[in-house]
Amino acid sequence: MIEVIDPGVLTLVQDLGRPGWAHVGVGRSGAADAGALRLANRLVANDEHAAGLEVLLGGLRVRTLGPVTVAITGAPGPVWIDGRPVAHDAVLELAAGSQVRLGTSTVGLRSYVAVRGGIAVPAVLGSRSTDQFAGIGPAPLAAGDVLPVGPAPRDWPIVDLAPQRPWPTEIVLPVQPGPQVTWFDDGLAALCGHEFTVTPATNRVALRLSGPAVRRRQARELPSAGLVPGAVQIPPDGQPVVFGVDHPVTGGYPVLAVVRGRALDVIGQLRPGKGLRFVVG
Repeated sequence: MIEVIDPGVLTLVQDLGRPGWAHVGVGRSGAADAGALRLANRLVANDEHAAGLEVLLGGLRVRTLGPVTVAITGAPGPVWIDGRPVAHDAVLELAAGSQVRLGTSTVGLRSYVAVRGGIAVPAVLGSRSTDQFAGIGPAPLAAGDVLPVGPAPRDWPIVDLAPQRPWPTEIVLPVQPGPQVTWFDDGLAALCGHEFTVTPATNRVALRLSGPAVRRRQARELPSAGLVPGAVQIPPDGQPVVFGVDHPVTGGYPVLAVVRGRALDVIGQLRPGKGLRFVVG
């Protein structure tokens, strides 16, 4: 088991989400950077669907109540075990009573902590993910919480670390046309011809952007329709909203474009003030 000493800004239990419930108003949710969680689970030999911790901007401090094996991936930042600095993207063996502390991420937004055996909180609709929009799943971690750890898998990791890639400095999100692309004067050109900035109103539900307004040809209303992660919705003010993992299952504003699936993890790592561009591709 693991005891939470300080949850930091926001730490959530996340796995790869709960698909198949949109018909009753519940989205998939799951890790905002699924690739980072998959890597952390692979390093400790968990199934990729095992639940871990999603840590916003660092600050998490926990104590182990028994020997555990962990890996930390995602947004890079300093990590200490009992005051000793350790590496990201590596297998870390912790004795009972060890303290792990994550410092503030230097770039990116979310780090992931996988524990061998997975975080074994009760599942809701087949997933241990916290869906902040729907309000289901485990509550955000608080000081004093004790997290159960599941049984360790039989196999062990075949590597003890993963190569670290340079964090991207320029963000370009590939998109394909959305269902209402013809509602706009210049189609995708209005979206792809400018740089936008991530605003402080961004969260797991959506990436909210500021920049040159994207205008419709005429004021029209749209009946509520289904949404997917990466949908680029244009509200009346013309400022794009890119939906993330906790998006609502329906929406009523036109969707100009949809971010390609290969770039969805990038959305989960964009912090306020970061600039980005869209490109058709």
